Amino acid sequence: MILDDIVADKKKRLPEHKKRVGEEEMKQLALASDRIGISFYEALKKPGLSIIGEFKKASPSMGEIGETIPLEKRIEEYNQSVDAISCLTEEDHFHGNADYFREIRGISPLPMIRKDFIIDEYQIYEAKVIGADCILLIAAILDDSELKSFYQLARSLSLDVLVETHDEKEMERALRLSPRIVGVNNRNLKDFSISLMQTKWLRPMVPDGTVFVSESGVAKDEDIAFLKECKVDALLIGRAFMESDNPMALATRWKSI
Repeated sequence: MILDDIVADKKKRLPEHKKRVGEEEMKQLALASDRIGISFYEALKKPGLSIIGEFKKASPSMGEIGETIPLEKRIEEYNQSVDAISCLTEEDHFHGNADYFREIRGISPLPMIRKDFIIDEYQIYEAKVIGADCILLIAAILDDSELKSFYQLARSLSLDVLVETHDEKEMERALRLSPRIVGVNNRNLKDFSISLMQTKWLRPMVPDGTVFVSESGVAKDEDIAFLKECKVDALLIGRAFMESDNPMALATRWKSI
């Protein structure tokens, strides 16, 4: 399965990172950080539809993504039209890294989520160090103990957490954390098939006051209309924006639907 391959490669990568910056050093850098974060939660909880604009260089489903506009121009348009930014930092399958994150952090005032396959505390400390405001925790790759401890560690570092689910069982597990933000990935990470119905099916499980994010699969106006009917608080959009040479116009139109 694709997800298994991604996690296996992440496990191989982590020792390389820890050789460059040791575990204790990364922890101390995170604890010593005096950066005042930008609330990812507050950016998404306001009335109306919020949009998280994503930046990624590639993906298993899309392959290499040819940039339609320079990174600086893209982020400038995001700054004027979306509510938060997602940046992939996974190297092998999404061709991301922490340097891309830092570059975007330096040119955007928006809250940013480090989107990666987090399987180790080290990655959470690193997220704090590179300027993340939020991290992604994927229920499909973590057991209950890991989910809880990683969630608590992130919150202790003043990081928001988007807990990602795909089905009822994962949603039940996620909700045991009483998360402030929970997401449904419409893409099945095992075979990368997409169904927006995942959002519709899981929406009733999410309690009032919890920010509900629908991730992946948005490609056209009809998708936006459908997901708005599902009463989502926010959308995380990657492919449509990355393939657009005018993401600001696209985001503005979709917010008005």
